[in-house]
Amino acid sequence: MASIEKRGNSYRIKVSCGYKADGTQVFQRMTWTPDEKMTAKQIEKEVQRQAVLFEEECKRGQIVSAVKFEAFAEEWFEEYAKLNLKSTTYTRQRQLTKRVYAAIGHIRLDKITTRLIQKFINSLAQDGTNEITKKPLSHKTMVHYLSFISTVIDYAIKMDMLTDNPCRRVTIPKGSKKERKILSIQETEEFLKLLETAPLKWRTFFTLDIYSGMRRGEMLGLEWKDIDFETGVVHIQRTSNYTKARGIYTDTTKTENSVRFIKLPPEVLAILEQFRAEQESEKQRLGDKWVENDRLFTKWNGMPMNPQTPYGWLKEFCEEHDFPFYGIHTFRHLHASLLIGAGIDPTTVSGILGHSQVSTSLNIYGHMFRENQVKACNAVAEALDFTKRGA
Repeated sequence: MASIEKRGNSYRIKVSCGYKADGTQVFQRMTWTPDEKMTAKQIEKEVQRQAVLFEEECKRGQIVSAVKFEAFAEEWFEEYAKLNLKSTTYTRQRQLTKRVYAAIGHIRLDKITTRLIQKFINSLAQDGTNEITKKPLSHKTMVHYLSFISTVIDYAIKMDMLTDNPCRRVTIPKGSKKERKILSIQETEEFLKLLETAPLKWRTFFTLDIYSGMRRGEMLGLEWKDIDFETGVVHIQRTSNYTKARGIYTDTTKTENSVRFIKLPPEVLAILEQFRAEQESEKQRLGDKWVENDRLFTKWNGMPMNPQTPYGWLKEFCEEHDFPFYGIHTFRHLHASLLIGAGIDPTTVSGILGHSQVSTSLNIYGHMFRENQVKACNAVAEALDFTKRGA
């Protein structure tokens, strides 16, 4: 308990903070001076309040001094992450711990400074950091590392263990941004022609991907009841994911805004109808071996498909036909670029893609929107060029 001693016009507050290894008692002290206009009763009440606050502050300091970043981060995983994060997000956060713990895991929470974190983030921008490519980590990956540290420290602040987050003053090195590969219209036409020779399941998968702009997990989570063949509207409301710990599992969409409706053109609906008929025929052929779950894209026996399967098939298909392979996500980028090229506004594009915020769409496709703005300005200048009209 704090002791209070009056010294002239001030008050000395003393709090015991335990003992040193040699048995010597450790004290923390502070001086509080009341305002001249305060009454005796107000002073008595306020000095007691100051004593309680100082004692709590000292106790909090004792707790923090005993907790190191790694230990507290593990508490965060148990107390918060396991209960609130999606499995895929939890797994990604776990993957970041190796480097973070090696750098600052042994340091006390109250001793972690902006300088220490900045030094760690800068180290990720050094050549050789990526063990596979021997290049620096990408800007996006560095953002993930800083975000993880910041999230853990924010949790410590929420638990009244810290009052400041040093991550807010850290600058992420610019680095070299990876060029986003997007198919051209000519390449898209060629790819769709090549797909005509592919099995109907894969022709359906990648045609739907191009025309819908869905994420891979959303494609694999799609069920027949989500498609209204009369209106051509698809309801996107779940994802199918995979982690080593859980295997293949169904989850909610990436964000709340990812739950959305999109409309498909007649030619895509026609392919879906063909594929549904083929799947029904396969069910009849397999009988009891078929596992019913209403998914569009499944394994041979109706079980949910592993998310890596479409990636592997596409890579092999592109190599076989000497076609550039940019990964599955390139079709989502293609869809976005076609929307933007058609003059669709950022808010609508964001809604169609299921981004949580319009700023996400602007960050990813900002250069495309800017190019469109230039075209719009040129169109206005062209329309008002009266000299050409009179020629």
